[in-house]
Amino acid sequence: MGTHRCSPSQRPLILLVEDNFGDVRLVFEATKIGSVECDIDVVNSGEKALDFLLRRGEFTSARAPAFVLLDLNLPGMDGREVLQEVKRNPTLRQIPIVVLTSSDALDDILQSYQNQANCYVKKPSEFDAFVTTIADIQRFWLDVALIPHH
Repeated sequence: MGTHRCSPSQRPLILLVEDNFGDVRLVFEATKIGSVECDIDVVNSGEKALDFLLRRGEFTSARAPAFVLLDLNLPGMDGREVLQEVKRNPTLRQIPIVVLTSSDALDDILQSYQNQANCYVKKPSEFDAFVTTIADIQRFWLDVALIPHH
């Protein structure tokens, strides 16, 4: 068993940046099925993601996430812009960001890695594959990888 570097009394937090309610539900279902205990906070726009991470506005008491699951296609400020802003910010750049999106366009993949995404995952279209993918991502980032937060 790896370490997620959270205090023993606090479960690790994942920030899910997703505007599709169906995909949000699937992530929660995958979390129930998976073996990793964690909390998930959800925001549905790029602006809210940055507010959450910077603890601004309604998010002044937000916990720092262990990692971020970031959709690219968001209303307003999209995930590409969020990724750039987070990785430019010295206080946020160490937060792992997993791009989780429906796009498999080479330009999106290249741009995400050029902007220092830690991982790029295409959302599977089948329920079982989606659940397995989310469970694998959570297991890797919370049980295997050593992360600097908490």
